[in-house]
Order: sequence, then structure tokens, then C-alpha cells
Amino acid sequence: MSREKGILKESTLDSYLESRGVSRRGFLKFCSAMAATLALPASFADKAAAALAADNRPPVIWLEFQDCAGDTESLLRASRPSAAELILDYLSVDYHETIMAAAGHQADQALEQTVEKYKGKYICIVEGSIPVNKNGIYCMVGGKTALATTKEVCGNAAAVICVGTCSSYGGIAAASPNPTGAKGVRDIISNVPIVNLPGCPMNV
Repeated sequence: MSREKGILKESTLDSYLESRGVSRRGFLKFCSAMAATLALPASFADKAAAALAADNRPPVIWLEFQDCAGDTESLLRASRPSAAELILDYLSVDYHETIMAAAGHQADQALEQTVEKYKGKYICIVEGSIPVNKNGIYCMVGGKTALATTKEVCGNAAAVICVGTCSSYGGIAAASPNPTGAKGVRDIISNVPIVNLPGCPMNV
């Protein structure tokens, strides 16, 4: 299964799953597990299956660095639209440490595959400031510094959305004496469109 200008090519989800050794029953079981992970009613499993089968949503990568996860918490408590509606109906959240089922190497692989497959086409959302002192060693995820990940992931995105004051301007972490050298995304990346949504947390 692949995208072309946001639309799936001719191969169907069923044939793709079959080629990967995944049965229809196994797929529905996965959808039920995802609904449970997001604390959704069991009835949402069918909605998740339908959303995945007709996937024309823009791919999204959500990165968390020096933050309190306040913007993620705000998102999960949203109601118009709800987090479930955003994830199932509008966006394909391919990577988000807090809400994704994958962990460890599987999560790292999901991030790498999205960057490679949708280079220049995905939306990157950043939560938290990026430390730059001592080559960024003050914040590392999956063995990579937040600084390196920002350059790679944000630098190859179609656009970057900075949620909260930390990713927008450095926030509390950037207050004097700022030992980690915390900065906002705009201080590191300049080759892609960047939208700042400051606030602790942001509310839109």
C-alpha cells in the first residue's frame, strides 16, 4: 500500500495485508487494540479499520523534546474535534511517542520510514525546546539528540508546527542561565515553513 499525492494507489488494503501475512481477523484485532490504547469504546475499532482502509490523510510526525507533554495532554482532552476524530478522520499520525502503540526499535523504524517515504510531504509537529549546548546531549531519544532529530525530521518536512511556547521560543527551559542552550525550532531550521502556536499549553 502506498500514497500518491495523498491518495492510495490501486492496491487494496486487503491485498497488501495478505502479502505481509496479516489476516483480516488479525487486522481487526489490531484495530481493537488501538481503540483500547486510546481508551476508546470498542465500537471505534470498526471506525479505525475503515479509516485505515481508505487512508487519504496527510502523514504527521509529532516530536517531543524538552517539554512537560502539556500540549499532548491538551490534544488528548480536546473535544471539537476530539483526538479520536483527528487521528481517525483527518490525520495519519505515523509517529507520536505518547499515543503510539509501538515502542523502542519499532517506534524508531516508524519514524525513519515516514521521513524516507514521505520526504517533503509530511507535517512535523514539535513539542518542547531543543537543547544545543554540548552538541545537544541534554535531550536524546532513541540514541539520537533532539538537535540531530530536529535537523533531519523538520528539515525534510513540508511544514513544521511548533505547539507551545517551548518549541516556539525555548520556553521555561531557555530562561537564564539556560544551561542546556534550549532553543525554539525557528532558531535551528529555516528551510521549511514554520508556524508557531505558543502557549502553555497552546489552545486553538
